[in-house]
Amino acid sequence: MDISNINKLDNKRFTKNDAGFTCKNCGKKVEPLRYTSRNHCPYCLFSLHVDIMPGDRKNSCGGILEPVLSEPSADLKIGYVITFKCKKCGTKVRNRAANDDDVNLLIELTNPERHKMWKNAKNIKYIQNVLQRWC
Repeated sequence: MDISNINKLDNKRFTKNDAGFTCKNCGKKVEPLRYTSRNHCPYCLFSLHVDIMPGDRKNSCGGILEPVLSEPSADLKIGYVITFKCKKCGTKVRNRAANDDDVNLLIELTNPERHKMWKNAKNIKYIQNVLQRWC
């Protein structure tokens, strides 16, 4: 078996790109992960639609990817998988959650209807009233 062809295929499917960045959604400074490529902001979970294959930065869309769903993976090693929807072109993409992602947001995104309610809340009083009804 020719291993060189397998390595070439792997290189085409994943390009390590672990640069830090400033989030276009929340404005926070995001540090590199150091163990794999950083794909999204760990604070708000938003990303940019810049990859065709993971890490290649070859997608010309450049739209903001909004997290719309989070699902626990059947493989416990993977953890959560986040589904994003591009605000510019509507494409949906999925990516693994990182170890430093906001766990509360990941859990909140497991229920998209509840997440919409929080996202659309206009003020803290509204949120407090909803919490009182749920608790």
